[in-house]
Amino acid sequence: MIDDRKALVLQALVEEYIRTGEPVSSHAILERSALDVSSATIRNELARLESYGFVAQPHTSAGRIPTHQGYRYYVDHCSPARLRSATHDRIRSFFADVHREVSKLLKETSGLVSDITQLPAVVIGPQADSGRLHAVHLVRLGSATVLVVTIAETGRVSQHTVTLGFEPTDEQLDAAERVIEGVYAGRGRNEVSEDQRLVSSDLPELVRRIIDPVHQEIQDSEAASPQLFVGGTSQLAGLWADLAIVHSMLDLLERDSDVQAILGDPADGTTVRIGAEIDDSLDLAVVSTPFGPRGTGRVGVLGPMRMDYRRSIRVVEEIGENLEERLGAES
Repeated sequence: MIDDRKALVLQALVEEYIRTGEPVSSHAILERSALDVSSATIRNELARLESYGFVAQPHTSAGRIPTHQGYRYYVDHCSPARLRSATHDRIRSFFADVHREVSKLLKETSGLVSDITQLPAVVIGPQADSGRLHAVHLVRLGSATVLVVTIAETGRVSQHTVTLGFEPTDEQLDAAERVIEGVYAGRGRNEVSEDQRLVSSDLPELVRRIIDPVHQEIQDSEAASPQLFVGGTSQLAGLWADLAIVHSMLDLLERDSDVQAILGDPADGTTVRIGAEIDDSLDLAVVSTPFGPRGTGRVGVLGPMRMDYRRSIRVVEEIGENLEERLGAES
């Protein structure tokens, strides 16, 4: 643990570097920190911080820049920023539209987060198996093909096709839908696998031949990947001067499983991952927070290590809280 004065010097250095992107001089730190000490004292403290691995000096005559360890200490000891009232109003206004379908809401939320933070944003929807189902509908698509529509209590709509080995009548489809919906409505997928209504001997054979594959399709969808939306990829070139990093980020954002991994585990709360904690080869930091049933949804931003952490934390937390309220209102 470093003492209070070194902590203030490090805070001033990190925040000035975030603002300018240029090595920070002792004079700039003195002005930003308002410490009542001399420039020589600041230089001595910087030398100590450098020996601890918190700052580095790119060139002999240059100022200092924060290292991964310096950012980590800063993030671990900073508090989220307060957002301007105009930003609060914009977020409240966005979520006031209670009629958006969930997928559209999540997609537009990624754009909102990116627009506010000026960083690429990711929104991962709650996993399909995290909530209870509200309704199940069977819709004829072809002579032997049925569209299975499930509506979760979170409002998420999923669609899957099932090919039957015969052409059912409308009455048989209606009967199968009544059984399936009666079993699933108000329950999670993992709660119904042994329900005897699915295998009742009172069911006509052809109705059971509809129920069996539909039930299996719903169960299989439990393991489906959650919805993932990325907003603000056009901002990448303005954040990293090195085009190789921009291309690496574009490649990363196209791999859903990797994006989910860097945003953090569903069991985590708000997390900030920096540099080597993600990838030794990338100048990258990720701020994210959970939302939705059991925190299985996640909203976050990606950017260079010199991102504005305090504001990013506050934005993703406020967006996450609003998503939580919105999805809760629809369950």
